[in-house]
Amino acid sequence: MKAKHAIKTLALSALLLSPLAQANLNVMPHEPYARAMAPGAVTSAVFVTFANRSQEDINIVAAETPAAGKVELHDVIKEGDVMKMRQVDHITLAAKGTTELKPGSLHIMLFDLKQPLNEGDDIEVTVTYDNGQKQSFTAPVKKVMAGMKKHEHHH
Repeated sequence: MKAKHAIKTLALSALLLSPLAQANLNVMPHEPYARAMAPGAVTSAVFVTFANRSQEDINIVAAETPAAGKVELHDVIKEGDVMKMRQVDHITLAAKGTTELKPGSLHIMLFDLKQPLNEGDDIEVTVTYDNGQKQSFTAPVKKVMAGMKKHEHHH
């Protein structure tokens, strides 16, 4: 009976420790930042580049931050001549590649902010992967000028 209890305790400990141990070391967030809010704004967004060093695609299926009441994964698509933001159920991080979440593209959208995000603040962001693992990072709040981070890509 003691062995059964020890196994349960060990399993529970492993479950509790895995998010803290950054178990998903194959994915590294680089240069994260949150957009400072303009006066009157009620939303913000988090941008970050993820490097996936594993042999398999990994999907982000959720994100959260204590700074916001609601967090969604978003993409921007072009419909005719109009750019529209839409919620997506996951963001795929390609195997052996980098995926950039940036203005005008994939991003983590923040709603119901507890307080305005001002330049110089930091927020803690946690993403959840499709394997159930979570990974946290700190995103400094920066001013992002409209169009500043847009890049034209020609292939």
